[in-house]
Amino acid sequence: MTTHGDFRLWRPTSGEELLSFEHANASFVTPYLAIGGDLETTAEDVAVGQLGELGDAGITHVIDVRLEWNDEEWVRERRADLEYLHLGIEDAGQRVPDEWFDEGVRFALEGIEAGGIVLSHCHAGVNRGPSMGFAVLLALGWDAVEALDAIHAARPIAFLAYAEDALRWHHGEGSAELEEDLRHLSAWRWRNHLRLEDVLRAVREQEETA
Repeated sequence: MTTHGDFRLWRPTSGEELLSFEHANASFVTPYLAIGGDLETTAEDVAVGQLGELGDAGITHVIDVRLEWNDEEWVRERRADLEYLHLGIEDAGQRVPDEWFDEGVRFALEGIEAGGIVLSHCHAGVNRGPSMGFAVLLALGWDAVEALDAIHAARPIAFLAYAEDALRWHHGEGSAELEEDLRHLSAWRWRNHLRLEDVLRAVREQEETA
């Protein structure tokens, strides 16, 4: 795999301040990867503004992992230059196949290595989008806990329900590395007091007060 500049070397401890969004439901994990939720669905003018903000932040590639919705046509009418991959899955706690990670990570790495900036998003930015972002970081050589910490720092509501599947995809079933990182993941969730029901309750409260 070829590299683009020194993007693989960037880590949260480098002191570089990441951009933040005022309106778009997204969070930068690294300068080349953001995770988040969808555009506003009830007010088109708000969605247009959010899309503009994503463009202003340099987003060039979008992985939309929602099965329940697809903004690709709407987005392409307004941002023809944006590379868009719709790779929808349910958010029902199911086992996610390796092929889903294969396709999403391949798309992301091609974008990053060409100098682009990738957004991986689902509906709320809790499970599917962050889990794909986690897989991208694993593929770039990040340590699992290092990647989890960076995602949590960027987006505290991220629970990553499919992180276990990302680790299975990355390490392969039955490997010692997989078993070790699964233990690390469980300890990381406990250490950060992450319970899915609490995360979803916090998301609902945010939506009600928005």
